[in-house]
Amino acid sequence: MFRSLFSKYISAFLLINVLSFAAIISIITSIINGYSQNVQRESMKMITASSREYVSSQLESSDTDDLSELVSKNNGSIDRIFSAVTQNAENITMLISDTSGNVFGAFGTNSESFSGETVIPADFVEFFKENNGEFLSADIAEDSPHLFYSMPIENESGEQIGYIFVGAPERMLSRLLSVIVRSVILGIIWIMLATLIAVYVISERIIAPLKEISRAARKFASGQLDVRVRVHGCQEVAELGAAFNNMAQSLEASEKMRNTFISNVSHDLRTPMTSISGFVDGILDGVIPPEKHKHYLKIVSEEIKRLSRLVVSLLDISRIQAGERKFTMTPFDVCEMSRQILFSFEKKIDSKNLNIEFDFDEENITAIADRDAIYQVLYNICDNAVKFSKERGTLRISVKKQKNRRYLVSIYNEGVGLSPEDLTHIFERFYKSDKSRGLDKSGVGLGLYICKTIIEAHGEEIWATSDAGKSCTFSFTVKGQ
Repeated sequence: MFRSLFSKYISAFLLINVLSFAAIISIITSIINGYSQNVQRESMKMITASSREYVSSQLESSDTDDLSELVSKNNGSIDRIFSAVTQNAENITMLISDTSGNVFGAFGTNSESFSGETVIPADFVEFFKENNGEFLSADIAEDSPHLFYSMPIENESGEQIGYIFVGAPERMLSRLLSVIVRSVILGIIWIMLATLIAVYVISERIIAPLKEISRAARKFASGQLDVRVRVHGCQEVAELGAAFNNMAQSLEASEKMRNTFISNVSHDLRTPMTSISGFVDGILDGVIPPEKHKHYLKIVSEEIKRLSRLVVSLLDISRIQAGERKFTMTPFDVCEMSRQILFSFEKKIDSKNLNIEFDFDEENITAIADRDAIYQVLYNICDNAVKFSKERGTLRISVKKQKNRRYLVSIYNEGVGLSPEDLTHIFERFYKSDKSRGLDKSGVGLGLYICKTIIEAHGEEIWATSDAGKSCTFSFTVKGQ
């Protein structure tokens, strides 16, 4: 995968560079070639016009109207002048012919092609007769095709006696264009090398963290839940690494809670089952005398109820996770419910000599919620409050009116409180702050998770505050009438 990523980057960068430079070269070539051709055409016009003027002046000063004779008997002056012109003008060929196309003089780059008895094609000559001032592409020279320009030569009476032709290669890259193209190609090579290095560095910075995450994922899949990755690299890869670490931390915490849950459930199942089995076998075997049957059957009954509570909690969790638990919103008196719940804990409260306080804005406050669900929430929180209260401590239930037709229900108790770490996890599944089971011998860490799920299903909030070692307060909101 990683090699494929690198190859894709390289291919994409190289393709973009090649296309970009090809477009640049094409544009530069077109511009410079067009400019060169325009300059060359203007130069050809100027050379043709100047040469005609010179030949015309030579005709006027001579005693002949025969162009062929003028060229051959002019003491070589025309040859020298035209040879000098073609030497100073790059790739220029000059021809002098009569009106029939018979060449009398050839000068310049391709003059050898017109040596001897050369005749310019009739259609070529005819074109310049009919299209004065135009250019014609023709392959009458060896280095074909050439671009030609022509002007007629006239005698003193205005009669055409011949032509001057000036030709140059039609598709010719100028020296400037050649230098630019070579420079651009050299630049392409260097940029390609720089691109390869840059892509390699960039892809390595991306791929290295991905490889690390991949290795960590394989270790994680093999059961090493404590593995983590370094958060580095570009922003997206760093975010991926952080997400992986968060996932790993969450799964590790869930695994720890699961193990704790299995341990707690195993203990809570094994202890009552052992008691029940032992007492029932004792009764059946006659080891326990008949007069003590009632006493031990009460113990068996309590253990069965304890198992029942555990099973009910597990069923509640299962229904909540499956989304099968439905809530029916009805009005009820939350203050009266609070009093009834505390009355149900009368024996436990008396055994600890707890000081009970009620702090209600009104004696009767009507809430709109699922009555059984809120009863379960209040019962679980009050059960914990009584369980973890200190001897002769205070337990207070308050119901205060809030904004937006909400009521704040708070349960305060003086006791061991919760540590900052416990406050962070107290509403998680299977979490138990009393890991030694010194005070909480019957819980499995599901009660507060169920409370949180019920309250959030009502669209409300639940939270806990604590002064470690002194007190603890659980609060939740409920909708009012």
